[in-house]
Amino acid sequence: MSTVIGAPAPDFTLPAPGGKQVALSELKGKHVLLYFYPKDMTPGCTTQACDLRDRHPEVTGLNTVVLGISPDPVKRHETFAAKHELPFTLLSDEDHEISELYGVWKLKQMYGKQFMGIERSTFLIDKNGVLAREWRKVKVAGHADEVVEAIRELEA
Repeated sequence: MSTVIGAPAPDFTLPAPGGKQVALSELKGKHVLLYFYPKDMTPGCTTQACDLRDRHPEVTGLNTVVLGISPDPVKRHETFAAKHELPFTLLSDEDHEISELYGVWKLKQMYGKQFMGIERSTFLIDKNGVLAREWRKVKVAGHADEVVEAIRELEA
């Protein structure tokens, strides 16, 4: 399965820090910036999270909730978020069910070895739960600026 621009975003419920569960359907009325990333505490993922952290006041001012999803367990998310003072929620998709639902669980290659993992991707879901934009194979540099501009256009 994958996503379709202009169609309802696939709903999900995932565990979050603090023993909470977050359901996408409960966020209607707000835009959702949903980003999938490979792994906590790695250079690219840390840069991406910190770039979004730095833009977070602006993003929330545009009626938008930021959610990060990776296969890491909740405990690792808690450590990662605390270390980098991340003001948004990181969700745990350990069985990669939601990553597969969004079409971001892919065959990857590094140092000559193949493995399954997250293809860094971002989805912008409007306040009605409809997928407005998606970015696949995201390059971290400049990405936060690009998504903030897309949120501004959605909110205009």
